[in-house]
Amino acid sequence: MSLIEVRDMYKIYNPGENEVRALDGVSLDIEEGEFVAIIGQSGSGKSTLMNMLGLLDVPTTGTYHLHGKDVSGLDDDTLSEIRNKEIGFIFQGFNLIPSLTAQANVELPLVYRGMGAEERHELSTAALARVGIENRMGHLPSQLSGGQQQRVAIARAVAARPPIILADEPTGNLDSHSGDEVMRILTELNAEGRTVILITHDTDIAASAKRNVRVQDGHIVDDYILGSPANKTDNT
Repeated sequence: MSLIEVRDMYKIYNPGENEVRALDGVSLDIEEGEFVAIIGQSGSGKSTLMNMLGLLDVPTTGTYHLHGKDVSGLDDDTLSEIRNKEIGFIFQGFNLIPSLTAQANVELPLVYRGMGAEERHELSTAALARVGIENRMGHLPSQLSGGQQQRVAIARAVAARPPIILADEPTGNLDSHSGDEVMRILTELNAEGRTVILITHDTDIAASAKRNVRVQDGHIVDDYILGSPANKTDNT
């Protein structure tokens, strides 16, 4: 049993004559501990697939099993609970709360999990140290560089030790040095056992992953292990 099993997934907007198939019969397995980059240009369907894998949206038809449980048709409250326990999100825009310190931003998802203040403090401190920014934990986002803000966002994503890290264009707003640092951290997290799913349009960034899945026009058109001449699957 795979960690993630997607079968014949469709996401259709405006059903009927003018319908748009953002996902058009996608099937995908991701194993525990993989580092997978989902690649595609704007409009390819990669962001829609990310929303499905991250339980931010539900498919029109098809199934999604996470840890063997069908999560395709669950209600919003249940999906939110699963997201909070299973998935750490990293976004291109950082999504930090401007009025909160770095440490308070990292602690926020832990509050939603019902953790006490002492445990939140311990986990957030450890996460900020993990990404090398413990000396800035009392600073507001406006007092941090873009690279530092993204490291805070990574700390927030990993503080509760979720098994899956979903990173959506995590280097998109960063200079090359900061982007390299973010990818180094993601690679280390994967080496420690986290499943990392990276969404990107940049093939150079995708090369940091161990497996690349290319999406085009709502289909998976390529799926291969880096360094392997043979495709892992053929979903064309």
